Amino acid sequence: MAETAKLIIDGKELEFPIIEGTENEKAIDISKLRAETGYITIDPGYKNTGSTQSAITYLDGEEGILRYRGYSIEELADKADFLGVSYLLIYGELPTEEQYDDFVGKITTHTMVNEDVRKIFDGFPVNAHPMGVMSSLVSAMSGFYPDSYNDKMPDNTDTHIIRLLAKLPTIAAWCLKNSKGHPLNYPKNKLDYCSNLLQMMFAMPVEDYEVNPVVAKALNKLLILHAEHEQNCSTSTVRLVGSSKANIYSSISAGISALWGPLHGGANQEVIEMLEEIKADGGDSQKYIDKAKDKNDPFRLMGFGHRVYKNFDPRAKIIKVACDEVLEALGIDDPVLDIARQLEEAALKDEYFVKRNLYPNVDFYSGIIYRALGIPVNMFTVMFAIGRLPGWIAQWKELRENNEPIGRPRQIYTGATAREFVPIEKR
Repeated sequence: MAETAKLIIDGKELEFPIIEGTENEKAIDISKLRAETGYITIDPGYKNTGSTQSAITYLDGEEGILRYRGYSIEELADKADFLGVSYLLIYGELPTEEQYDDFVGKITTHTMVNEDVRKIFDGFPVNAHPMGVMSSLVSAMSGFYPDSYNDKMPDNTDTHIIRLLAKLPTIAAWCLKNSKGHPLNYPKNKLDYCSNLLQMMFAMPVEDYEVNPVVAKALNKLLILHAEHEQNCSTSTVRLVGSSKANIYSSISAGISALWGPLHGGANQEVIEMLEEIKADGGDSQKYIDKAKDKNDPFRLMGFGHRVYKNFDPRAKIIKVACDEVLEALGIDDPVLDIARQLEEAALKDEYFVKRNLYPNVDFYSGIIYRALGIPVNMFTVMFAIGRLPGWIAQWKELRENNEPIGRPRQIYTGATAREFVPIEKR
């Protein structure tokens, strides 16, 4: 007999099925609760509510486990490249050599952005936030590809997927160049995905640009680590918008906007802003370590610990190595990064932090890497978006293929009860 959960409401006993995932996660299926009882559940922030059953990502925060389609994040970061991982997330299996070459080849041929999109881009002021620009341009892409409006899965969905993966780095690099008042760079298709992104962001027409292989390797790992993370704010936004059968461009644009929020994608930016604050106050890292340990002090170390991972962030262990390699390869003398190293050492050794699992997380190390590369802090979340893109696409594709119903959360109304309209002259 299938396992069930019993609920007693108003003296009536009801049974609800229990669903079990492939990793033994269990959920109570309350999809018929309101129909049978008139009640709903309330769960602010949806911390205990599953909106879907998904085969894409497994995350165990207590054990520090992250797997894409069953493959550990450690193995993928060590042995795969970003486009291979993108294929895995979107299509469910690691690509064969033939599938990989075809996938990469198609992405390479679509890296150019329509010049009319550039006209829209040119309409933004120089100081426009890159995330707002990126979200707007991705949404505008639907106007250039109207066949994406089909309320069923378009026959050329794969082409739209390719376009997004190919063009988002070009748009991102344009955002960076525009903010600096530099001429825009076009893609160079002889380069791999990460190297091409780096040259578009940093090459100048007056001199040759050589991609540092250590930097390209670190960027590849960062994008893999950011590629997917289960039903977070931006991912669930993509699914919610996609559930209305909105096209892939508008759904991804919504995800970018959700990621923009400082409580989600802006964490690595907050790390650098904190380090700058410490530097401006004299650079005494011990002072701020003591402040963080003082329960009466509102100061908190940014980039330490994680809301989901209770013991350690498996991504942080991987990117710490890449971070050390980048700093050594570039030989940067930066007092802000010196402060970061001091905080890292304290957090890894100090009993206060160790006992509370306040370890440096992936946002801490990614912020340091991006600063070392010379990427402005307002571009950090843009880099995050490039990495998260294949995860968003995979989630949108899964939702549409499963023909899931439109998302429609309920609420408990707490406003005024029925009252009569009062004419304006009597108010």
